[in-house]
Amino acid sequence: MKITILADNKVIETGVNLKAEWGFSALVEFDEPILFDTGKEVAFENLKTLKKDLPKKIILSHGHYDHTTGIVQFLDNSEVYAHPDVFLPRFLKGRYIGIPYLKSLVESRAKIFENTEPQKISKNIWLSGEIPRIFGDSTLKEAIIVREGKKEFDQILDDQAIFVKSSRGILVLVGCCHAGLLNTLKWAEEVLGDEVKTIVGGMHLVNKKDDEVREIVKKIDYLELIAPCHCTGLKAEMIIADFFKERYKAVGSGSVLGF
Repeated sequence: MKITILADNKVIETGVNLKAEWGFSALVEFDEPILFDTGKEVAFENLKTLKKDLPKKIILSHGHYDHTTGIVQFLDNSEVYAHPDVFLPRFLKGRYIGIPYLKSLVESRAKIFENTEPQKISKNIWLSGEIPRIFGDSTLKEAIIVREGKKEFDQILDDQAIFVKSSRGILVLVGCCHAGLLNTLKWAEEVLGDEVKTIVGGMHLVNKKDDEVREIVKKIDYLELIAPCHCTGLKAEMIIADFFKERYKAVGSGSVLGF
């Protein structure tokens, strides 16, 4: 299996003309290509630069603009997998931060599969469904979601991850990990009945204090590889890098991880 980061806040690969942005997108190539999140603008362009085929299956980790805006570039009789809340309006301090398209537009060019429970979407690949929150999560203060015309605090219940089962344990791919890093890893192990060995993606530690990050990191010392990006935050990444050492991998737009 191979994971290629198509959109991230930074580019760390040299020799290829790739772009970065505040957003996230990753291409999973295993039994079939699957797109996990679509970033804002650069994911599609980077896909073409890397000469990758257009994936037919698209997963949206949650409904924020930096993970969904690019979707229209990828739609071509596609299958879109998402929690129902992905298409609801959402705001942060009065600013719109949700998916910038009506659900009907996406439906006109793709078949939408909605889930709240864990769902197998391909060989050895599961979509997490809603992740139980036993430990702390990473929601946004003053965030609002509009449900049936009524405003409520946005718990970002649509936050989902990809779980991949292999002979070497579970690989977890996260978009923003708003459900909380510890919660996501625990849920992966409950769903697939094995131990998580690898995690890749945005881990939303950017709003955590350094001591909080260190406490979380200590609890996931069992991981064999951690590759944080996007909303993890540079300070948190440095704490992770210092703790995990050779088990840490820096990634950005264009990075390829083979498993």
